[in-house]
Amino acid sequence: MAANVRIGEVVLGDRPRIVAAGGEAELPALVAAEGADLVELRADLFDAPTPEGVVAALGRLRGGGRPVILTVRAEAEGGRPMDEARRRAIYLAGLPAADAVDVEIAAAALVAEVVPAAHAAGKTVLLSAHALDATPPNDALLSLVDRAEAAGADVTKLAAHARDREDVRRLLEVTLAARRRNVVVIAMGAAGTLSRVLFPAAGSLLTYASVGRPTAPGQIPAAELAALLRRLYG
Repeated sequence: MAANVRIGEVVLGDRPRIVAAGGEAELPALVAAEGADLVELRADLFDAPTPEGVVAALGRLRGGGRPVILTVRAEAEGGRPMDEARRRAIYLAGLPAADAVDVEIAAAALVAEVVPAAHAAGKTVLLSAHALDATPPNDALLSLVDRAEAAGADVTKLAAHARDREDVRRLLEVTLAARRRNVVVIAMGAAGTLSRVLFPAAGSLLTYASVGRPTAPGQIPAAELAALLRRLYG
């Protein structure tokens, strides 16, 4: 199933794929993004995000030759404050210039509008959930995969703060349980750094890296992560 999912020309599931993530300040580094297969533009990290400014940034990133994921993360899940009307406008304006969009599962109204628009435009849809303070129970995480698939996700992304290695083990269990369902699972925080290297072996389709200021705790710089994955996965 996973082998049939693409973001742009990048096939997911054949080997670990690295996403270099960043906002406005990281644009030059995202264009270069040594070691990355894809880039994620975090529009919520712009100082003053507008649809026009984000579209221009997407065009610049496409010049780097890597598929681009557009994300306008909600404040409740780790983004900067932004009203829903502006988030909606940025997503819809950016669709033609992006290869994929990432929207929170919990943002029901936005999902209902952006998902069909993205699919009509031939774009890949990631629906995501971010637990910033703790790792939820396994059944709660797996139920989010159900919700995302029902809402039209091509890929479900689950990210949770790992307080210790036991949380990392539980997230690994979730990854293994859902590995045939096109999932990305990430353990955030210092204890979860291992997940950036390990979880792709368990079936997580993407692993996220930094190219400057990390967009989530526990990220490894893209070039360093690429060297590790080459060594470990061949």
